[in-house]
Amino acid sequence: MAKKAVASLQKGEGRGHSKVIKMIKSPKTGAYVFQEEMVLNEQVKSCFK
Repeated sequence: MAKKAVASLQKGEGRGHSKVIKMIKSPKTGAYVFQEEMVLNEQVKSCFK
């Protein structure tokens, strides 16, 4: 299933997006969780600020 999703992003408008994965500390448990989101290539650097 993941291969289909990745392959579909390589064509057309999907090339203008990137998948960003951030590691965030949970305020409740103190454990680290991963947050994934799709952003435009121009907004990748601002996503980490």
